[in-house]
Amino acid sequence: MSDDTVSKITVGTGDDAREIAVLDQAGAGDGPGVLFLGGFRSDMRGSKAEALAAWASAHGRRLTRFDYSGHGASGGRFEDGTIGRWLDEAKAVFEHFAAGPTILVGSSMGGWLSLLLAAAFYRRHGADTPVSGLVLVAPAPDFTEALMWAEMSEETRTALMEDGRIEQPSDYSDEPYLITRALIEDGRNHLLLGGTIETGCPVHILQGVLDADVPWRHAFSLVDRLATDDVVVTLIKDGDHRLSRPQDLARLIAAVESIDG
Repeated sequence: MSDDTVSKITVGTGDDAREIAVLDQAGAGDGPGVLFLGGFRSDMRGSKAEALAAWASAHGRRLTRFDYSGHGASGGRFEDGTIGRWLDEAKAVFEHFAAGPTILVGSSMGGWLSLLLAAAFYRRHGADTPVSGLVLVAPAPDFTEALMWAEMSEETRTALMEDGRIEQPSDYSDEPYLITRALIEDGRNHLLLGGTIETGCPVHILQGVLDADVPWRHAFSLVDRLATDDVVVTLIKDGDHRLSRPQDLARLIAAVESIDG
């Protein structure tokens, strides 16, 4: 399949069904495939995903990327999105497209989803987990609680609970961020930083010190919870949240290559 050919799979049933757009780039070379999980309000054609696509093409590696519902080319409404809903979509894409060992590359919210997915596979398969490793870029586990709810004023929290949604300005778009009560409440069902996280695979974290959205200390809160996994942290002193400069993308590719499937 060409890396420009979009496939669609249906996740959910009845009124909850939504079409998820997927770009699946086949590879015949050695080494595990890669599944890219993007961030909150990002899509599968961003700079990190495109850099991985170019690398995968040059090295004969499989790369799969997709848009969550309410994002990019996928169906569904963004305001219906929750961590659990997007996790179900990530799991469906993995199970439909992954053929053999796979590295999960998760950016921001995609880092949280990658951790949830890897932990679920490890609980199910143990040492035979199909996840070869995690590369997490500015990972944001528990962000709905630790980085959204915790930072809201009482007035904002009240408005969110009463109205079911609020809008907040975005540094990355002219359109504001929509935050729903369902996103916050469902997020509490998927919190990870309150206990040990076991993925059964090596983890490489790339984190910008100048990240204004996911503070670098949040990455170290995650490291504390990955007590049984091999963890490497690369702190980029002049790096921001996106980590999409050429030198950042080179670090991303190097981190993926460092994981031996």
